[in-house]
Amino acid sequence: MAEPRFLRALIALLWIAFVVVVAYWVVWFFVDRSALASLDTPSYFAFENSFPVADGWLAVTWAASAAMLGARRPSAMFWLLAAGSASLYLGFMDILFDVENGVYRAPDAGAVVTEIVINVSSLAIGVWTLWFGWAHRRWFMQLRA
Repeated sequence: MAEPRFLRALIALLWIAFVVVVAYWVVWFFVDRSALASLDTPSYFAFENSFPVADGWLAVTWAASAAMLGARRPSAMFWLLAAGSASLYLGFMDILFDVENGVYRAPDAGAVVTEIVINVSSLAIGVWTLWFGWAHRRWFMQLRA
């Protein structure tokens, strides 16, 4: 059975997403969180500070997906489904907070655009990984463990 179209693009995207999430938290905790913050309120900082473990899990699922896809392992489907689900869940949580707390109306247009890019990326990666994993499940199952 032939490899699915866009397999290499998905692998690259997953590695890029992994690096971006790790870089985000390095900047947030060790460089300058104000460079990333969309708002300057205690509730916003409390909300963001609640994400590292969940984002860490998301980063693990993206890296595992990319690694298993690269190795052509059937477990890649599991990791893609886990990554897609985690990405959608965190994206929706972030969007709800942003809507309820006026993040999209923040005075800093650059911060708003950054937040929108993060939200759209989370949802898009989530949808693509879920679709890809499920749509190509027969291909995954014929791979050798």
